[in-house]
Amino acid sequence: MRLDKFLWFARLAPSRSQAQDLCESRRLRIDGRVVDRASALVRAGSVLSWPRGDEIIVVRVEGLPERRGPYVEARGFYTDLTPGRQAVTMAAQHDPLPEGLALA
Repeated sequence: MRLDKFLWFARLAPSRSQAQDLCESRRLRIDGRVVDRASALVRAGSVLSWPRGDEIIVVRVEGLPERRGPYVEARGFYTDLTPGRQAVTMAAQHDPLPEGLALA
C-alpha cells in the first residue's frame, strides 16, 4: 500500500495531502531508511518514524486498512512504539488517584 494512503487511512495524518507532504519532506523513515516520495510502499511489519513537535513518533504497521474508518478501527492497524508513552500509561495504571481526584 502507498505510504501516504496508509497514514491517512490509519488516521496518523489528518488529510491525504498532509500525509503526502510528510512523506516528501524527507523526515519520515520506513525501517530506518529515509522516505522522499508518497508512493513508497508500506507493508505489515514495517516500522515508521517521524518527528512531531518535540517527540519522535514510532509505529509498527500491523495490517493494511481497506478504507478510512473510525479511529477505533484505524487504531488496530498499527502499534505505537513511541518511547516514553508506554511508561506513562503503565505508571498511570498503578498509581492511586490523588485524594482530590478520588472517585466517591
